Amino acid sequence: MLRKLYDKTLSLAAGRHAKPALFGVSFAESSFFPLPPDLLLIPMVLAERHKWFVFATLCTIASVLGGVFGYAIGHLLFEQIAEPLIAFYGYSEKFASFTERFHEYGAWIVFFAGITPFPYKVITIASGAADLSMTVFILASILARGVRFYAVAGLLYKFGSPIRAFIEERLALVFTVGAVLLIGGFLLVKLL
Repeated sequence: MLRKLYDKTLSLAAGRHAKPALFGVSFAESSFFPLPPDLLLIPMVLAERHKWFVFATLCTIASVLGGVFGYAIGHLLFEQIAEPLIAFYGYSEKFASFTERFHEYGAWIVFFAGITPFPYKVITIASGAADLSMTVFILASILARGVRFYAVAGLLYKFGSPIRAFIEERLALVFTVGAVLLIGGFLLVKLL
């Protein structure tokens, strides 16, 4: 089953709707969608390695724009939208202390969340709710998301064939590790 899903994803990654899908997922992931854009970025770069820079740029721009949307949710619609989303991700109880830390370490928090499996959407919404400087938020987001997506795409470009072979030979392991990282990011939110 994983093999069929992997082959289908690779074929879709080279299709004509791949770029809009990557843009949409990258945007949505930064404000409300639970799945990371790497799920599309990786097969797209593996399918068309020469376009790694374009894909990483598209992913970064869409992610930062989605982050600004998440910031707006937190800043303008905290009670209506942000509070329920924060509650959904299990972060309600600790949000007040988190907001205090935001004023002191906001840029670092945004940067850390932007490059790790930590759910970035929580940070974008929290940035708006905590009234973090929009300039600081955008600069930290560009840097973090750029580092993450250009590193992933660049490594896939440079080592694409061996990485693709590794993924294809150990598909279940790669899927399991990815799922563990994703779940671990959400668990980390609950622990903070």
